[in-house]
Amino acid sequence: MNETLRDAERAETLAQLPALLLPWYDKNKRDLPWRLNTDPYRVWVSEIMLQQTRVEAAREHYIRFLQALPTVEALAACPEDRLMKLWEGLGYYSRARNLQRAAKIVAAEGFPRTAKEWKKLPGIGDYTAGAIASIAFGERAPAVDGNVIRVLSRLLGDDRPPEVLKGDFFRELEPALPHERCGDFTQSLMELGATVCTPTSPLCLTCPLFVLCRTRSDALPLPRKKPERRQSEKTLLLFRRGEEAALCRRADGVLRGLYGFFAIEERMTAAQVRDFLQRAGMKNFFVGKPKAHRHVFSHLEWEMTAYTVDSEEDARALHAVAGKEHSPFAELAYFPVAAIEREISLPSAFRWCLPLLCR
Repeated sequence: MNETLRDAERAETLAQLPALLLPWYDKNKRDLPWRLNTDPYRVWVSEIMLQQTRVEAAREHYIRFLQALPTVEALAACPEDRLMKLWEGLGYYSRARNLQRAAKIVAAEGFPRTAKEWKKLPGIGDYTAGAIASIAFGERAPAVDGNVIRVLSRLLGDDRPPEVLKGDFFRELEPALPHERCGDFTQSLMELGATVCTPTSPLCLTCPLFVLCRTRSDALPLPRKKPERRQSEKTLLLFRRGEEAALCRRADGVLRGLYGFFAIEERMTAAQVRDFLQRAGMKNFFVGKPKAHRHVFSHLEWEMTAYTVDSEEDARALHAVAGKEHSPFAELAYFPVAAIEREISLPSAFRWCLPLLCR
């Protein structure tokens, strides 16, 4: 088969998708809060939340976020600490920062209406721009995410790497987009990938594209070999003074700008912690029992050991310990323990420590 004919067959297959997917979507789409209407702000927030986050995990966060910040103007004016608290539990906090940076532009200049204009905003790539423009404004703009790559690679029997397929599918899908209901078509492809053409054990016999599909299994796309996660060990010190506990903002790394507990970049025993604190200048204190926890990010793992440290002395007055990599004592801040859970955005990498603070 020559390449021209192969391309023609692919185009013909893709051209049939709207007629097959739109009726299926009308009958089978999930009831999701961001589908109540096509308001661009609501669509935009949902698309950012759904990056790297499962639908079920995002659902309640989305409802709470929109209740607190119902307009782009409210998002633009939101204090960063409150924004981080609203985003707590979703991870990838740079998404929230970029969302607010973009919201300040939109609040001043108005909503973009095309994918090309959306891509000029912070945190908006090809997929997100296409999804917002098609769903909120009906533009015939392709939106190719992991779900769509999986559906189309199986449909066309294309075993090339996903990073190659993404660009090709973006170009090939554009001529096949319907002139009406383009937003629904965009969502139908994503819905099919999320509910039927799943990564493993796809429900092929219920798929509206079954008659066209070249694969009819989960054989494609070929899995990529993931790089090994970097591992590091940390000791967390939970300084407690009466009903208060100390936190500090992380200056760098994966959770930069977010609150966390004092960290020493190595695993330490209780005896080593006591020696560390004495060398730092603390005189009267009590070190609690260790509690271990592993936190897994997409690209790294933290093996953590946490100790409560009870003392009436101010940990902020301690001095650096030579030969140890640790958080700056001077940047600690004390908060009521009850307020930490209620008001402070504490990433899940540290949130597991909260029960240790309860007396």
